Amino acid sequence: MENPWKFIKLSDYESHMALGTVMQLQVLNRIMKKQLDIYPVQSAMVLGVAGGNGLEHLKIENYTKVYGIDINADYLQEVEKRYQNLFPVLECICLDVALEGAKLPTAELLIANLFIEYIGYACFQKTVTHIKPTYISCTIQMNADGTFVSDSPYLQVFDDLDSIHQTIETEVLIQSMQEIGYQQIALMEYVLPNGKKLVKVDFVNRFFIRSAEKTNT
Repeated sequence: MENPWKFIKLSDYESHMALGTVMQLQVLNRIMKKQLDIYPVQSAMVLGVAGGNGLEHLKIENYTKVYGIDINADYLQEVEKRYQNLFPVLECICLDVALEGAKLPTAELLIANLFIEYIGYACFQKTVTHIKPTYISCTIQMNADGTFVSDSPYLQVFDDLDSIHQTIETEVLIQSMQEIGYQQIALMEYVLPNGKKLVKVDFVNRFFIRSAEKTNT
């Protein structure tokens, strides 16, 4: 079975996420602004970039390369239309991270918002080890009612995601990152109108911390 994200229209996805009862598009936009601004890096990668929500906050003078990764080629075509001013700093790459993660380039900052749910802990660990970021900033969704897709007129569009969706728990994610050498450095929760929460967790490579400590001694 092919990945369902290949067949979900971007207009349906963004319309659902922007509904007043959902508000995830708006909240994720604010999160992305923080993610792109906070760390002293020159390269970044956004896994599951979709239509590029939040990329308008990218200050290209601060970056030499930003990769937008997605499995849906139509999404990436829209990113290229919307953000022509960001090229050539912004580079879009179409691939299935679950199957082709080893092909990804390296980047100092890895952003993964509402993405880990579709590849799982182990695959995310492998992906991180290929990308070798200094910093990771990821957002996961906590579901108060046990459902991961909020009720909306677009609900049926997402039916097939059940086949690949996995529940991600904050503590388990933190533990899985510790196993591959990443230490949690930040955690912030965003409460949504329907009672769900987005949880942003940031990590830093422990080797980077030790190297910085040696440099300062």
